[in-house]
Amino acid sequence: MPSNSNELTAAETRTLRALKTPAKIQRFLDDLPYHHADTAWSPRKVLRERTGHCLEGALLAAAALRVLGHKPLVMDLEGINDSDHVIALYKEKGYWGSIGKSNFSGLRFRAPVYKTIRELALSYFEDYFNLRGERTLRGYSMVVDLKSFDRYDWMTSEKSVWSVPEFLVTCRHFKLFPARIAQNLPRLDKRSFEAGFVGHHHKH
Repeated sequence: MPSNSNELTAAETRTLRALKTPAKIQRFLDDLPYHHADTAWSPRKVLRERTGHCLEGALLAAAALRVLGHKPLVMDLEGINDSDHVIALYKEKGYWGSIGKSNFSGLRFRAPVYKTIRELALSYFEDYFNLRGERTLRGYSMVVDLKSFDRYDWMTSEKSVWSVPEFLVTCRHFKLFPARIAQNLPRLDKRSFEAGFVGHHHKH
């Protein structure tokens, strides 16, 4: 890394350190208004603008986890006929949990109870659907350590950090189940569909 340009300021660090647990990081994300601009803001810019979308929320959560002593890990969830969803990952006592920014109520926080990344990814299946009520989650990416993006100043850049989402879309992904299973998936029932929208208006 050429300089300390990827380091957060003392004030930014204090803000994130105050979010002492993954659950508090999730609450902070939930309180941020959602925006739909085609951007890839750094955590610094999200903290300043006080708004963010799915990818930006995951980056902010990863930065906050890093401040708390975790690795800044993220993962891409892959949808079909739907948008992808990026989540930040954390590990406690050998079990995985996650933090996410979404307008779908079921696509956000996961407590650290998942032994494998596949288990964690699969936990999003029932809540991952499009506006036609189709269950759309099909795969998940490798775990990506954002430390490898420090050279792009992903935590502090004033420009959108497109290198992260571009890598997440193209890196290795794993299928959750065979295509023959996917062909016969029933659509979501009306009650579950409406539950996904509680207090929210748009996808991811």
